[in-house]
Amino acid sequence: MIVALCAVALAGCGGGASVYSAEKSAACVSKSGLKINHDVDFVASTATGGSFKTFLQDNDVTVVFGANEGDAANLDQAYRRFHAENVGIDDVLFTQGNAVMLWHLHPSDADRSAITDCLK
Repeated sequence: MIVALCAVALAGCGGGASVYSAEKSAACVSKSGLKINHDVDFVASTATGGSFKTFLQDNDVTVVFGANEGDAANLDQAYRRFHAENVGIDDVLFTQGNAVMLWHLHPSDADRSAITDCLK
């Protein structure tokens, strides 16, 4: 009985899912010294939560936000559907909460952290 009540209470709180903001995340990335560009690809332009692109020293990433995790899953699926056959999509596409990150090249741990640490 107590376990069931705890489960209901957690479900009512949304289960702790993260919903990140494109605006807040881009501000953090910009504050770290990286330039933000809003000239994004077609999939990113359809994102319900916004998107931006930024350029790191040896790589670039498009960060796309769904309004929720379901939207992010749809964006992830769209990138997987439209990627070039010679692209190892699993090496460059990552999802965290409602954010989808499409990298030009497989990201280094430092580059990936620079972006994921700014998801706000």
